[in-house]
Amino acid sequence: MARLSLKEKKELALKLISTLEQTYPNLEMTLKYSDAWELLVGGILGAQTTDEQVNRVTKILFVDYPTVYDFAAASLDQITKAIRTVGLYRNKAKFLHGSAKIIVDKYDGIVPQAREDLLSLPGVGPKVASLVRGDYYKIPAVVVDTHCGRISRLLGLATKTDPRDIELELMKVLPENDWIRWGHFMVTHGREYCKARCRNCLICPLAELCRYPKHKKVQKELIAARQQNQEDGCF
Repeated sequence: MARLSLKEKKELALKLISTLEQTYPNLEMTLKYSDAWELLVGGILGAQTTDEQVNRVTKILFVDYPTVYDFAAASLDQITKAIRTVGLYRNKAKFLHGSAKIIVDKYDGIVPQAREDLLSLPGVGPKVASLVRGDYYKIPAVVVDTHCGRISRLLGLATKTDPRDIELELMKVLPENDWIRWGHFMVTHGREYCKARCRNCLICPLAELCRYPKHKKVQKELIAARQQNQEDGCF
């Protein structure tokens, strides 16, 4: 299947956004936070962990350690024990402790806005940097997590595999005022219809626009499913 031109991708993006707006009119951020530091913590804890699990942990964590200063003053062992139910918790504890100390010592307790400054913090990669910049500081940024990267490729808007490369691709085709919410759309859509191991193209609201169902193998499977009057399935 031929790749779409930049113009075609931009046109497709507008149609997808319109459909996503209708499908998810009450779109909202799934991580719970009240300030930039709490969002940064949630982003770091979120690696290979669901937002639901992160929220369960931070609900208690932010009571015991309410500010970045409390994280910096705590021992690494205390933070490690506080997040032990989260995957990769030992490394994440080091990241949180190290980031807190840098933010307190270098940035007077204020989470920096600049991408380069955020990326200099332990445990902060392009995804978390864009998350903080976009959702807290409202600086246009595309958050590319596993959902966003995978589904953006299936839709035909991205071709790369590296998250930063995908982010740059999406920045070229998405309207800038939709950069922030695109990631949230993709997370929600990935949970509702386009799961990694079960793409339910039969009922997906984006199926008519998506490039994935247009592949010959998938088309055959969908035709067979419809002939058998299937209402859902994995493709």
